[in-house]
Amino acid sequence: MRFLTSFLMLIIANPALADMVVATRTIRAQEVLGPADLLLKPGEGISDVTLHDLIGQEVRVALYPGRQIRAVDVGPPTVIERNQIVPLVYAHSGLRIETEGRSLSRAGVGDYVRVMNLASRATVSGRVTQTGHILVSR
Repeated sequence: MRFLTSFLMLIIANPALADMVVATRTIRAQEVLGPADLLLKPGEGISDVTLHDLIGQEVRVALYPGRQIRAVDVGPPTVIERNQIVPLVYAHSGLRIETEGRSLSRAGVGDYVRVMNLASRATVSGRVTQTGHILVSR
């Protein structure tokens, strides 16, 4: 019984360690990650990303060699830049309205971004599509 209790305490006290992904060089924000930028370090931490998840992602903060890369440090590559003129699209029940807007921040595919409608000067939010359009919903 004492052995079982000691064994359980050992398991609970020491979390399982997984391979972690680290940067091989200093990587600045807004760079896209490639295979040469990443290294898998065995069993030193708890990782929330894999090499496959990171390749092709854009860095949101500076990454330093040997430091673990977390999921919040990267995101989809930017397709919309701040102050870029972008098409705004509202589509609902067969109705489709298109106009132009000015992006208020950078965003990648699937990200939500605030955009100022150039015609009305109203600020709306929408999701960035693969084509670079901003899909505005009700």
